[in-house]
Formats: sequence, C-alpha cells, structure tokens
Amino acid sequence: MDAALEKRQVKRAYKIYAPAYDFVFDWIFHPGRVQAIRLLDIKGGEQILEVGIGTGLNLPLYPANCRITGIDLSEEMLEKAQDKVVELGLNNITLKAMDATVMDFGDGEFDAAVATYTISAVPDPVAVLREMRRVVKPGGNIVLLNHFRSERRVVGRLEDLVSPVCTRLGWKSNLPLEPLLDQVGLIPDLSAKVNLFNGWRLIKCLNPK
Repeated sequence: MDAALEKRQVKRAYKIYAPAYDFVFDWIFHPGRVQAIRLLDIKGGEQILEVGIGTGLNLPLYPANCRITGIDLSEEMLEKAQDKVVELGLNNITLKAMDATVMDFGDGEFDAAVATYTISAVPDPVAVLREMRRVVKPGGNIVLLNHFRSERRVVGRLEDLVSPVCTRLGWKSNLPLEPLLDQVGLIPDLSAKVNLFNGWRLIKCLNPK
C-alpha cells in the first residue's frame, strides 16, 4: 500500500476513534501504561518525548518535575489531549501535530522517549524508531508498549490473515518485534508481557552510544 495513502487512512481512522477512544481503550490498556511510564525512570528536569500521545491518557502518570512533549499525527486526538492538559492544570506539557517519521527536533534533544500502543499504528514503524533514536540522547531510555506478532505459529498465522482488515482500521496486527528492533539497532534491556491475557509487550531499550 502506498505510504501516503496508508497515512491518510490512519488519520481518518483516528479521527473517527477520537470521541470514544478513552472509553473504549483506557481500562484495557491502563496497567501497561503505568508500567511503561515507570520504566522511563524519569529524573527531575528531564525532557521526555511521547510519540503518538493520542488523547493524552498517559498525562496523569508523569511526574510534575519534568517536561513532556507529546506528538501525534491526528489533530482530533490532540484536541482531546489539550482538554486534559487544561482539566488537570498541567503546565509542563507541550503538544504538537507532527509526523513521527520526520520529527522537527534536534539530535539528542530528549532524555528519554516512549511510544504506547503507537508503533503498530504508524505506516512506517522503522522510520519512527530511527527518529526516536535520533532525538534521544545516547544512553537514554526508549520504551515501547505494543502488540507484536505472536511467536506461536497458529496465532501468528491468524494475525497475518486479519492484517489487511486491521490496517484499514488503523493498526497492524502482525508487526514482528525482533526484525523491527534489528533494523534500527536497538537491543531490549527489558521485555515483559502485560495487560489482558498478556497480549502486549513492554520493551525497554537503552539508546546506543
């Protein structure tokens, strides 16, 4: 599928999801979110990047003594996130509409970066991870929380079969983890299964120096 077309499909899908996203997804995915933010090991004054911040469900989980920059391709989702910023009275949050494959940030601008339930929802996950590596300081934490293709043959094959439908809904059901990390030169420092039925993977990597 043409990358530009797929990007438009993702934006269209999340424009539809935005009004009901929190209601549908918050309770299912909340345990993983909590663990992902904890794994960032945030220190006071650090600059943290959240890729695919969506409606801002992670915002209440961050400590107040750091700066959070959240980016997302969907302006509708970012509007919901901005409502949360105002509602929670947060003054350490910056939200930007941005394509994560071509981030408008300098090299090593952030101390750490996180992407929760995002990597399988972008047209080019390799490009996104390469950009995350570029904008995070060497030695900084990169945390990913996502569903990846099952290592079990039958389940993995089923995920392959439903992949065309899932892609049209805005996410990939069969994104393999190991080849993805290999392509961008990331080695997991920690890997754990989280959430309902352990269906999602929490990955922490140190950005190579």
